[in-house]
Amino acid sequence: MSSLLTLFITLSILLSTSSPGVLSQPGCPPPPRPRPLIGRVRPRPPLYPPGLKLMGGRPPNNPGPLSNRARILFITQELKRNITYDPFNYTGTWVGNNYCLFKGYFCDTVPDLNITGLASIDFNGARFGGRFLNFYRFIRNLPDIAIFHANSNNFTGPIYRNINLLRYFYELDLSNNRFPGGFPSNVLGATNLTFVDIRFNQYAGSVPARLFNIDTDVLFINNNGFRNPIPAATFGNTPAIYLTLANNHFNGTIPPSIGRAWRTLREVLFLNNRLTGCLPYEIGYLVGATVFDAGSNLLTGPIPQSFGCLRSLQFLNLAHNLLYGPIPESLCRLPNAYNFTLSYNYFTQVGVQCRKLITAGTLNVRRNCIFGLPNQKSAAECDRFFRTARTCPLESTFSIVPCNISTVAASFVDGRKLKEIAAPPPPRTYAALEKAHR
Repeated sequence: MSSLLTLFITLSILLSTSSPGVLSQPGCPPPPRPRPLIGRVRPRPPLYPPGLKLMGGRPPNNPGPLSNRARILFITQELKRNITYDPFNYTGTWVGNNYCLFKGYFCDTVPDLNITGLASIDFNGARFGGRFLNFYRFIRNLPDIAIFHANSNNFTGPIYRNINLLRYFYELDLSNNRFPGGFPSNVLGATNLTFVDIRFNQYAGSVPARLFNIDTDVLFINNNGFRNPIPAATFGNTPAIYLTLANNHFNGTIPPSIGRAWRTLREVLFLNNRLTGCLPYEIGYLVGATVFDAGSNLLTGPIPQSFGCLRSLQFLNLAHNLLYGPIPESLCRLPNAYNFTLSYNYFTQVGVQCRKLITAGTLNVRRNCIFGLPNQKSAAECDRFFRTARTCPLESTFSIVPCNISTVAASFVDGRKLKEIAAPPPPRTYAALEKAHR
């Protein structure tokens, strides 16, 4: 881990181009496995004193003395015996006493020992098969590990209860495996984790309120069986930059505390749950958010005027809900509007600026109740919906605007027509909704 200091300082601004392992030594080929969706993105202090004099990283074929050699070789051979399907021949390389040469293993200098140790595991896409691929047994015997990526395999079992004792551990990707049961609460003890990805597993039940207190940049828990309301009191405490709760069974409302996450939250996906209630005006505090997706839920009420404060917003999806009322003109004046989807609701009115976005193909309002526009719901369907009196609690908050809303038309930015503006980079959280082949 001789390069961990550099990693924790310079990688703070890297995103999807971050390496899946601790930095490679000069002259070594780059790791061959897929990279994580997102790397570290916030400046953080190093996990060991910056003034520590570490030996330089050594090449894998001549690593010198190895930390915990017997322990790591033992657990590797146990895992090897339990793997009955290995299409990319990882286990064929797990021979000899130098684990730095094993496929999927990456070594670096261990700071507190100042010798070479196992710093990173990358089994992404290995597609291991077997009945007893126990994650708990394996990782507890990797005391020097910093990064563990093992998406798209068949690992199962509990999360190591003493995971907090892995002193350099900061990235965990267990997505697309076969982990069952309730939320793996032992993850919450690993206070240095900045990347937590447990999507596409068989987890169910509630998520603990403490989940949103952990200091992580990336939190992907989508495509599980989580249910019950999102913890309202702590949800806004999350420092996550990329957060997806999509494709679960969450019910209840979007917590108003979301506004407290305004300093860090950039992309958030509530897509395809069972959320109800009205949109809280506090969403308007997310001035740095580029993606907000609450499509395919049971949300109702109008869009709060505070949405006009989302000046960084590029992608908005509120489709397939029960929303109604006029679409705020302030929303259509947002300077970075690129793809706003409000289709399959019961909106009744659009103004001049919103019509410009509709013409430009930036705003999709199909299958609403907007008189004079094509591809709307039938008058009978709209009438049935509005026969029931519909209200929201705290209706007065829908006119709260916690910013100075721009009156500049969004169809021109720096003199260019909206449809001529270059497409922004694709949202990173949407890639988390794609299930890899296992």
